[in-house]
Amino acid sequence: MTNLAEVRERFLAAQLEGDRRKALDIITRLPVPEVAASDVRAEVIRPAQEAIGRLWQTNEISIAQEHVATAISHLALASIYEREAPRPPNGKLVAVACVDGEQHEFPARLVADELESAGFDVRFLGASVPLDHLLSFIERSRPDLVVLSATLALHADSVRATVRGIRAQAGPGLPIAVGGQVCRWVTGLAAELDVELSGCDAAALVTEASALLGISG
Repeated sequence: MTNLAEVRERFLAAQLEGDRRKALDIITRLPVPEVAASDVRAEVIRPAQEAIGRLWQTNEISIAQEHVATAISHLALASIYEREAPRPPNGKLVAVACVDGEQHEFPARLVADELESAGFDVRFLGASVPLDHLLSFIERSRPDLVVLSATLALHADSVRATVRGIRAQAGPGLPIAVGGQVCRWVTGLAAELDVELSGCDAAALVTEASALLGISG
């Protein structure tokens, strides 16, 4: 049986070494689908990246090292994405975007991959999406759910402005989820904005989104 905690430590070590090939080899050697791709994301890639974030916040690694490690995490997500067989399409379209100013797109990408694995049709808009561009995208594509991501507490006001902008345009009928570390740094933000979903756990968000949108199984 694969010990994902041990895999995570080896993957994190490769990130800190900046060795992309070693890190990718650790991921590609995992026997997917015997080891579920969701488990690899949740128990290896995400916690390793969170550890990188903590090391950066405590000045134990430089910004350059953090950028190298984050690039490796994106590469690992892409590797899992290519090998994963998603569930059948459920007919629901989800837009996933980082709010304006938020450059940390890894958490949003993690959520986007998890949603797509569960059968959602996902449009991943990436980092720092200006509000007017997001609103135009929503008007054109008519998603069933919008997921907003923010990592830094200083982007809480951008989250507020984005939620209010979406509500002003689309009304209360379009569900909104707010995710990322901002939910931990600014407690009560989701309740203040009265969004339908919130939290930092991608798998939990998928479960809650499925229930909210009436998707069974």
